[in-house]
Amino acid sequence: MMQLKEYQLHDQVEMKKPHACQTNAWEIVRMGMDIKIKCLNCGQIVMMPRREFNRKLKRVTKQNT
Repeated sequence: MMQLKEYQLHDQVEMKKPHACQTNAWEIVRMGMDIKIKCLNCGQIVMMPRREFNRKLKRVTKQNT
């Protein structure tokens, strides 16, 4: 079974594949059944199902305190 990664709203995360603007840095801006993330380089917002997000997430780089 896959281990669930710990993340919360406004954490900065690194995804497995880079965005079109060549960065892997994203911020979680909405959480629910779907997760909305914002590119920290160009500001584009992407929304995806939580299951897909968990699969594409590489690691949490900065946690919101």
